[in-house]
Amino acid sequence: MQFIGFLVIGLVAGWLAQQIMKGSGGGLIVNLVIGIIGAYIGGFLFGYLGWFMHGFIGSLVSATVGAVVLLFILGLLKRS
Repeated sequence: MQFIGFLVIGLVAGWLAQQIMKGSGGGLIVNLVIGIIGAYIGGFLFGYLGWFMHGFIGSLVSATVGAVVLLFILGLLKRS
């Protein structure tokens, strides 16, 4: 059951990040991959700052922040 929750958080976080960054919709798989990678980035960043998120909402916030950071970095790399 935790795996399904992880996938749902990744999917929603990827979709939210694309909405925040005004990206073109990449589809279900792209949103899922962005959200999952974003979850790892967000977890690292929040842990580095000493902030620890708990529960569904905390995980969603952390994953979304990480996904936004990922999309921002990818946007910078795309321009150069």
